[in-house]
Amino acid sequence: MPMIDVYAAADLFPAGAETDRQLGEALTLAVLRAEGVAKPGPFHLDNTAAYIHRMPASAVQTATTAQARTVRVQIITPPGSLNREGQKQITKEATEIVTKLSGDPSQAARTWVILTEAVEGGWGMFGTAFGKEEFAALAAKAKAAAAAGG
Repeated sequence: MPMIDVYAAADLFPAGAETDRQLGEALTLAVLRAEGVAKPGPFHLDNTAAYIHRMPASAVQTATTAQARTVRVQIITPPGSLNREGQKQITKEATEIVTKLSGDPSQAARTWVILTEAVEGGWGMFGTAFGKEEFAALAAKAKAAAAAGG
């Protein structure tokens, strides 16, 4: 159940809600795959969010370039969600997704993927500070509900 933030100049991707939707959906599914969720159901899909931050071009800077064409993808995951292979996989896939949707093959060199794992107990939802124990109980409950057909 990751949280995904994409920061880019407003004109880096084609304009419109459809592009934002494609970006959010593709990144969500890629992160879930990297976490080992082969068949995401409502539990995962309803609790993973992507925030697309389109900023004025002047808000994206490097030391040498005003209005830099960089993209920052930050993926925040609950404790222990990604192993090393999952980290490599999501970094590769997120870069590919951004590059494809930008329409610029050179965008891969300017796409930064930042993986952040919440500390144990540092993931709050439903008014509870979740850690591995709470997530395991929540996942078991969702699995039982799915098996029961609801």
